[in-house]
Amino acid sequence: MKKLLTICLLIGASITQVLAKDKVLVFCKTAGFHHNSIAVGVPAIMKLGQENNFDVDSTTNAAKFTIDNLKQYKAVIFLSTTGDVLNDTQQAAFEQYIKTGGGFVGVHAATDTEYDWPWYGKLVGAYFKSHPKQQEATLDVFDRNFIATKHLPETWKRWDEWYNYKWIGDDLHVLIKIDEKSYTGGENGDNHPMAWYHNFDGGRAFYTELGHTDESYADPLYLNHLLGGIKYAMGRKN
Repeated sequence: MKKLLTICLLIGASITQVLAKDKVLVFCKTAGFHHNSIAVGVPAIMKLGQENNFDVDSTTNAAKFTIDNLKQYKAVIFLSTTGDVLNDTQQAAFEQYIKTGGGFVGVHAATDTEYDWPWYGKLVGAYFKSHPKQQEATLDVFDRNFIATKHLPETWKRWDEWYNYKWIGDDLHVLIKIDEKSYTGGENGDNHPMAWYHNFDGGRAFYTELGHTDESYADPLYLNHLLGGIKYAMGRKN
């Protein structure tokens, strides 16, 4: 009887595991400039989760960055975070999360975050320097086979806030570059990436510079681009 009960419990646990949805955490703490688009970005990502079978938690509370708490998430999304948002203990927990196969998505100002934490800089892939006024520019989509860019046109004209970088990693698989001839104020020349991904320190990292404006989070092209990055970070193939 005890053996039968054990078998039933194991089956029940397996079914629960199968039925449990993947989950991501949207982290949107700001210690510098606060983007108003965070307010529309969070519900937009929640809607993507509802439509694509994953749950979404959101927080501005850095105390959520513990080893035990982060274990439940397939990916952590830094949605326009700015400045120094995690203390040393929280940083160590996040590093451990990535090293054990976790996923990271950086959106827009995620590159304007944690300048004194070199590991994070390598994870996100670049550090923000400056930006000109918001304007339309032409994006060249280099890799249209990747999950976050396969739906995009080869040339994508778009209005947003375009970052210049003080440092760019050399291990990035660049997906999109901006054509500096198409707008004013670019400072990175021909190598001016706007979206990329890479395997890093045991985990997966995706970054998109796009997403400053509120309108981004109602734009199907942008939302599918962001969704693809989230799926990659979660370890999904499609």
